[in-house]
Amino acid sequence: MGHAALNFDKHPQQPHGGTLINQVVPAEKLQAGIERARTLPSIRVDLEAVITIEMITTGVLSPNKGFMNRADYESVLATGRLSNGLIWPVPLSFAPVGERNREVIRSLSVGSDVALTDSHNEPVAILSVEDIFDYDKKERARQLFGTTDRNHPGVDAIFRRMGDTSLGGTLHLLQRVDWGPFEKLRREPKDTWRLFYEERKFKSVAGFITGANPLHRGHEYIHRNALEGIDGLLLQPLVEMAKREYVRHEYRMQAYRNVLDTYYPKDRAILSPLRVTYIFAGPRETVLHALIMKNYGCTHALIGRDHAGIGSYYDKYASHNIFDQFSPGELGIEIRLFHEVFYCTRCSSHATTETCPHDERYRLNISGTGIREMLRHGIVPPKEVVRPESALAGMQGVQPKGLGEDGEGTLPVAKVIQSMFPFYTHYTRLGGAPRKLPLPADSLTVRDLELACHDARTHAGDIYAEVYAEYSAVVDHNRNLQPSWGTEARAALRLQQERLISDLEEKLRQAPNQASDEFMYQDKTEVEQELASARNLLNDIPSTIDEQRLQTRTWNVLPYKRYRGADED
Repeated sequence: MGHAALNFDKHPQQPHGGTLINQVVPAEKLQAGIERARTLPSIRVDLEAVITIEMITTGVLSPNKGFMNRADYESVLATGRLSNGLIWPVPLSFAPVGERNREVIRSLSVGSDVALTDSHNEPVAILSVEDIFDYDKKERARQLFGTTDRNHPGVDAIFRRMGDTSLGGTLHLLQRVDWGPFEKLRREPKDTWRLFYEERKFKSVAGFITGANPLHRGHEYIHRNALEGIDGLLLQPLVEMAKREYVRHEYRMQAYRNVLDTYYPKDRAILSPLRVTYIFAGPRETVLHALIMKNYGCTHALIGRDHAGIGSYYDKYASHNIFDQFSPGELGIEIRLFHEVFYCTRCSSHATTETCPHDERYRLNISGTGIREMLRHGIVPPKEVVRPESALAGMQGVQPKGLGEDGEGTLPVAKVIQSMFPFYTHYTRLGGAPRKLPLPADSLTVRDLELACHDARTHAGDIYAEVYAEYSAVVDHNRNLQPSWGTEARAALRLQQERLISDLEEKLRQAPNQASDEFMYQDKTEVEQELASARNLLNDIPSTIDEQRLQTRTWNVLPYKRYRGADED
């Protein structure tokens, strides 16, 4: 079914640039296209390039129809916009690497067609060449990533994966890649527009793109917040080009499915893997993700604190601040920014610094990296941090790494504790008293991680429950709601202390002004101190609330009818 069936005028969203690109060769022309491709000069492309080609040709990266010419390439790098002024944050370049490809490129000119083939030499697409130009790799790295440091994965990819000459031109997709376990969940933009606006009749949809970690309660907080006012939620976990340390994407998808089954509204939360190539461009990548959500039909983009962050290359809130550069109209999708989510045991709820006044003594932080490392240690994080249904899949999808000769993990324990359990190094326990000396980071071991996690698992619910118990013990007028053993214990406490005071009063009457033997007798002054101390303790015992005392709380003693205002009856 072609895009003609989609009437964007009737929908609450438009694709970026106004047109949902479709460069997929139609079924009736496909065989001829493949046969023609076999006669053309060919360039072999890796999986990463194949995925990008598929994104472009199915409209994910609308309005781009292919790889950029020099004018668009240079404009995007310098200004974050196409040469026509439309916002576009990252270059779409095709610069094949290798000697054989160099020879093919030398044989091409503007107007040539070239076949792009996969590792089996099967034609994936035809590129109609419209520009051939050289570019500066260092300059690309500097403008795109703000650094030329080869340790930055994006910079490394430029020097490792890209040749010196870039081909610009329009793409025509011949064959899609099979997405394996994700094929059954796969949706292209044309599918989501139809699903949202024609089948489900949504008036708004929020998109959420997420990377390396299984679904956690911080994500869920953002999703629930959005669902209070937005009709639909499109969840798009990235399922390609993951680093070794990430949770493998088959398992991440299962973590999402497990949690969605039980905790999300069935017909409003839609899970669809997003097969994109990581660019590692921090804030620029965040803008790209917002435009991808827009091209999938989303009216809103949900952006967490460290969206698309890479280590410490970018400021903590760089992915928020970049949106200050654009007017909402020209971006064309409403951005919802979220601060870091944590669980506050004193509030007894998930919160952010915008909504919670309590300090870290009460906090369980929700760090995707910390969760991943806990799972790698074989420890299920507290339920306030990760749902167990998510941990089930996540722990199977992340493998221990960096094993020492003793077979023990050599993982960053201190980092995990600091990122997840900020109370642990400074307080004796969750919600507890300050430690006399904070625990030094280099002294922390896996045992500390176990203790911090056990404290959180066992006591996260206690703090608010005990505050509530204190209040209800005093305020409940209907005493049937209070445990009888509490009242009995207070009565016993009082009786026992009053008995002690009675004995001390007797002792005081007989005490000499000066003791003849300091080991056998006490003088009057010391007994007076004992007695004062015992009376103070008696005053500290909460009083038992009996029927007589409860009566004094009732000050409005009108008959019920009068209370309702029925004076005439």
